[in-house]
Amino acid sequence: MISFVNLTAQREKYRFELEKAEREVLDSGCYIGGPQVQALEKELSEYLGEKIHAITCASGTDALTIALMAMGLCPGDEVIVPDFTFIAPAECVSILGSTPKFADIDRETLQIAPESVKKLIGPRTKGIIAVNLFGQSAPFKELRKIATEHKLWIIEDSAQAFGAKVSSNGDIQKACSFGDIAITSFYPSKPLGCYGDGGALFTANEDLAQKIRMIANHGSAGRYQHEIVGMNSRLDALQAAVLRVKLKHLNEELPVRRQNAAKYDAFFAEYNRTAAAGEKIVPQKIAEGNDSTYAQYTVLAENRESFIQKLTAAGIPHCIHYPAPLHEQPCFGSSEVRNANAKWASEHAVSLPVCAFTNVAEIIEKLKV
Repeated sequence: MISFVNLTAQREKYRFELEKAEREVLDSGCYIGGPQVQALEKELSEYLGEKIHAITCASGTDALTIALMAMGLCPGDEVIVPDFTFIAPAECVSILGSTPKFADIDRETLQIAPESVKKLIGPRTKGIIAVNLFGQSAPFKELRKIATEHKLWIIEDSAQAFGAKVSSNGDIQKACSFGDIAITSFYPSKPLGCYGDGGALFTANEDLAQKIRMIANHGSAGRYQHEIVGMNSRLDALQAAVLRVKLKHLNEELPVRRQNAAKYDAFFAEYNRTAAAGEKIVPQKIAEGNDSTYAQYTVLAENRESFIQKLTAAGIPHCIHYPAPLHEQPCFGSSEVRNANAKWASEHAVSLPVCAFTNVAEIIEKLKV
């Protein structure tokens, strides 16, 4: 049976390294924080660049909440979020008593649309959460211009894109370095995933880094010294040890993901040449200068129901990311929002397996039948 994300094969390949790292933690008796977490944070920082501070926490959702708290979000404030993404950005804004304002997306890249963001800015707008959806970076150059003009902050939700890059005029910048604060998730199915929940925050601002550390540890700057109101969000040492092993191999796996995506691209280009009217399948567009981690390989199927029937008949796993725009979710339900592209994407998007341990050639052969 084909797995959507083949974590079993990944563990088998790195079994010796993983078991050694796991035993060291279990034998140490240090299960929260400690040397493994400190070493991981240092290695994450080095991966992104020495000026970036890395602070781990218990999950990607916690990371978003901590980031919003660090930016001083208050009840009654508004934050602009993409309408087509996982619920976490809007959910975390709401948990803190603020209001998410839903921006439309680009119909091809599926990233938040700067023109839609502009239309939502009002007197209560404090910031923008831009999601690097499916593994490529959002249009941060345009977003930063908007944010600077209106004195807004940007939180970069890179839960799906740790390891992605953007090239511009010969300069290369990595995902997790575009926002005033950036976050990522280490959920097991992510390109860099642990064996449970985990997350991290990144910032080049020393003061923000210190504030984030305090918020994640009950607002404490020292034992029983609570400077601000915080929360309990710490990464387990065992998860840190697993991530340290996987981080060593990330730059081996990402090219394989991209090669797998290229195989799909070639197949669907040929498929569309002979597809019947209304049956074309178009991959998510990767914007110029971007690469992608391909957290999943997402296509837009003109006839999604028909395509899913083919996938099911061939035994190919698939996921729908995401079946409804956020403004239609019952917890946010708003009849005032009209985001045509987000709505269209929710009705046509389908994701296919693409991890470094997926046999994409086998999947393509099954689709040819």
